[in-house]
Amino acid sequence: MARVRSIAPEELPGDLAAIYREFAGDYGPFANQVAVFAHVPAALRHLMPMLLELRAAATLPKRYLEIAIVVVSNLNACHYCVAHHKPFLAVTGLSEGGIDRIMDWQEHPELDATDKLVVEYAIAAWENSSRIPEALFRRLRAAFTEAQIVELTLRITLCGFFNRFNDAMGIEEEAEVRAAE
Repeated sequence: MARVRSIAPEELPGDLAAIYREFAGDYGPFANQVAVFAHVPAALRHLMPMLLELRAAATLPKRYLEIAIVVVSNLNACHYCVAHHKPFLAVTGLSEGGIDRIMDWQEHPELDATDKLVVEYAIAAWENSSRIPEALFRRLRAAFTEAQIVELTLRITLCGFFNRFNDAMGIEEEAEVRAAE
């Protein structure tokens, strides 16, 4: 149970309730997380629609997005986010065992060169954002558009925010996520 009361969508004004329901339903099984964010209407009003809009725009291929999220979530030991994003990554073709070994990326048989580049960048952007080698950025520019690089960086750093928020607030996995593990 989270460290604060979960707010039900019925307790919110219509516009916020709609965002809550859309995010908790369409984006994935994130009801426990959105029930905590509902305490701060501005967060619910801006963060969740931004994630929905980013998904709809599909600027960054889902595989690279999910690799980055799982890598950063592993770096931060955020079980909630790893458990939620492993199924999304599995849809992109990685096996369950391959996902579990993603941090051993350099010799990973299921990752291609671009996948490995995403892992390398996710680690660098999260752990040493002020010391990313220019050579790594040159490789990113060869593989991605500038918009994709910006979104990848946004999602890496936003993932770290969600990891820390979820852990600090004690947000537990939803029943359907626990059942799938």
